[in-house]
Amino acid sequence: MLGGRNPGLGLFILRVVIGLIFVMHGWPKLAGGIPDTAAFLGSLGVPLAGTAAWGIALLETLGGACLLLGLFVTPVALLLAAHMLAGIFLVHLANGFFVVGPGQGGIEFNLLLVAGMLVLLLAGSGIAALESRFQKDVHVL
Repeated sequence: MLGGRNPGLGLFILRVVIGLIFVMHGWPKLAGGIPDTAAFLGSLGVPLAGTAAWGIALLETLGGACLLLGLFVTPVALLLAAHMLAGIFLVHLANGFFVVGPGQGGIEFNLLLVAGMLVLLLAGSGIAALESRFQKDVHVL
């Protein structure tokens, strides 16, 4: 069946779960983990590691919160997908595919988050998104 039984509900579930994942990863950085994040980014050769650490912490926390609420889903999904792709290429690719087991620390989790972000980007935010309250219906003749 094309579109499934309730694609709006499916997108809602995807958006909320991924939003929660990002909030749970970003909040500890904001709550005292910036120095460690900056040190890690510096070890990777990321320029302005302290500024990048703040940007990442804010993106993950506020971006995750936006996903939870259904606000600015398209730009947030694009930014978070880019963030996860950077993580794949800077950190995880060298560790292989799997997160656990052989090649521990691999790309699979980040790849799944990128796929989820692309689904939200292409298919929308689903039901119960606050941004739907601000969008006007556009009818094309």
